[in-house]
Amino acid sequence: MDYLCNMAFFKTARPYIIAGPCGAETEEQILEVAAALASMNVQLMRAGVWKPRTRPGSFEGYGEQALQWMQAARKQYGIPMATEVAETEHVELALKYGIDVLWLGARTTVNPFQVQRIADALRGTGIPVMVKNPVNPDVALWEGAIERLEKVGITEVAALHRGFSGYTPAHGYRNQPNWPVPIELKRRRPQLPVFCDPSHITGNRDRIAEVAQKAMDMHFDGLMIETHPQPEKALSDAAQQITPGILKIILEALVVRGEHTHDMSGLEQLEHLRQLMDTLDAEIVDLIARRMELSSKIGDVKRMCHMTVYQPARWREIVDTRSTRGITQGLTAEFVTELYEKIHHESIRIQLGMLDA
Repeated sequence: MDYLCNMAFFKTARPYIIAGPCGAETEEQILEVAAALASMNVQLMRAGVWKPRTRPGSFEGYGEQALQWMQAARKQYGIPMATEVAETEHVELALKYGIDVLWLGARTTVNPFQVQRIADALRGTGIPVMVKNPVNPDVALWEGAIERLEKVGITEVAALHRGFSGYTPAHGYRNQPNWPVPIELKRRRPQLPVFCDPSHITGNRDRIAEVAQKAMDMHFDGLMIETHPQPEKALSDAAQQITPGILKIILEALVVRGEHTHDMSGLEQLEHLRQLMDTLDAEIVDLIARRMELSSKIGDVKRMCHMTVYQPARWREIVDTRSTRGITQGLTAEFVTELYEKIHHESIRIQLGMLDA
């Protein structure tokens, strides 16, 4: 297969920009978007041709017919094409019509059996693949899907952060960003390109620029932004799509900062502050270790007195008092609570182990 992207495709630009409609709706729509994107700094055009909808009766894509439209646009405008695959039959058809990049959606990534079937179908193809995060914030599951692709010889793999599903939208997001999850994936796999999908995270076109900039500020490698010539008339996800004109404005306004600097004065200040931080971090670790020693002694007392390890009233007291103190020091109550949840969980683990001894 003569792919347009047969080398280190995902690392050709930063930010690496992927744009295009949620779903391929007509040949005219695909050609119009391709013409617009070809004139911008966009590396890859996306369009869904199989749409895994939550409920039946919604627009579920035009399948093979839509692949023909994408093939025509690729030929006319020279822009590489990407689409989502969820079945081995999808893989076969996408390869047949010369799609350049595939991606696995969140509902697929969550199922290792299905990921393996798709990986087996891709064996020997060399086609680049993007892997969206699973619907739940599970770094190991996300990384596992990537590894399954690598094990069948796919060398061009990228991760795609689209946020995590919940019962209700959180803090104005369609999908909770939960930024520490992709950051942890990047820590584990520093050479892995990690892209952000502001469209699915926000579910709101008015917030796409904000989340796109935040992703760049956190050193993401690129963005996937849903782009439609008439977003309000889109057959799926109308509220989160933008016009090519708005995309151009967002990309031109995007501030892309580097990981390093040649400013020697700034580097000296940074090194000094980091040394101070390293010293404080060592003290924090030592203090936590001392606290766990106290937890162990408390566990001894509880065991001798036949008391439960978890005591709700005491835990509520800890949360209330530490959160209040944190607020006076300029910290948020949420941050202090999350921090102490980790500490409390470890204390409980230690004390439970003592009961079993």
